[in-house]
Amino acid sequence: MEAVRLVEFNLKQVLTKLVTNLFGDGLEIRWVDCYFPFTHPSFEMEINFQGEWMEVLGCGVMEQQLVNSAGAEEKIGWAFGLGLERLAMILYDIPDIRLFWSEDERFLKQFSVPHIDQKVHFKPLSKYPPVINDISFWLPSEKYSENDFYDLVRTIGGDLVEKVVLIDEFTHPKTKKVSHCYRITYRHLERTLTQLEVHRLHRAIEESAVQELGVEGRF
Repeated sequence: MEAVRLVEFNLKQVLTKLVTNLFGDGLEIRWVDCYFPFTHPSFEMEINFQGEWMEVLGCGVMEQQLVNSAGAEEKIGWAFGLGLERLAMILYDIPDIRLFWSEDERFLKQFSVPHIDQKVHFKPLSKYPPVINDISFWLPSEKYSENDFYDLVRTIGGDLVEKVVLIDEFTHPKTKKVSHCYRITYRHLERTLTQLEVHRLHRAIEESAVQELGVEGRF
């Protein structure tokens, strides 16, 4: 029994650190006795999140018969299970669990970060149709950076710009001048964009690219 109490202590200590790392310090936690078929004693961990108690995982000390059947007669251990999708929905305010099986780049790219500790703020996906326009221009002979163009598009288009992608690069066989063609996807979160307002926005990007980046338009 003493060994079981030590394992229970270790279980609670480790899982407390796990949820604290996910939800932050100062988290109020409580353990509720419950029943699971392969652990005894068994618990559910609940946390006080945004003023409400919420169950986040189930756990317990593994039944010794189960451990023995795995060939680990000299061992004692614990097990736990949690729903990763549900936790992610809570942490990032994701409204629909079906998004986790989506191949929509608008969703997937939000969680593609260079470091695991980088904060992610989920942006809702628009149900309204996109408006897609291309822009082509000859590059200046020097001092051109793709990132400068991306920044320019984001500065002018703001949240209406969903995506900017280089779709073609061409080198003129005689002049050796290089041309880039980018595809810009515009989409509003709350309404359908009109062709007229996108045209005005796209035109502003074309003019700024010429003036600020020194490109030669192929508009």
